[in-house]
Amino acid sequence: MSVEFLKKVRSSVVLTSLLAGVLTVSACQQQSEPESGMDEGANTEESVPMSAEPAEPSDAVIDTEDASLNEVEGDTAASVNSGVTQMTYLCTPELKIEATYKEDSDQVVVATAMGTVTLNQTNEGSNPEVFEVATTIDGGQGFTQWRVGHEARETGVMRTAGSDSDNARTYECKKTDEAV
Repeated sequence: MSVEFLKKVRSSVVLTSLLAGVLTVSACQQQSEPESGMDEGANTEESVPMSAEPAEPSDAVIDTEDASLNEVEGDTAASVNSGVTQMTYLCTPELKIEATYKEDSDQVVVATAMGTVTLNQTNEGSNPEVFEVATTIDGGQGFTQWRVGHEARETGVMRTAGSDSDNARTYECKKTDEAV
């Protein structure tokens, strides 16, 4: 390739780039639309100038002062779950159970890798507490039973079975200090 040929190619590339730049800039310019006559009536559009400025400031104001209960009492509805206790159990054969005890409604929500189920307490005793539901953990046909002993609910036994209730799986569980 000769030097003269490269100069011609370079100059044509520069001219092409300039032409593309001019077309881009002219495409971004606001052009006025011709005035429409009275024939079109209410369907006329007005030209609205555009600005690169945001319509509203985007500065966020964060109040770091702690509001007292009296300040928020009138416009805030608060819900306190005082009757809810959450515990984690590790079971044999291997299974992790996260149990949420709802004291007010005598229920426990048992969450495992197999699914989540809500069980109702079937006895009035506290040692052991017995919770049952007429479905399996994954929501299928069968039953799930959760028995938890001791005042601090330190140990538990889960039994679950499908439609064949004679073939139930049993898990022996111990409470861990792991937070739910």
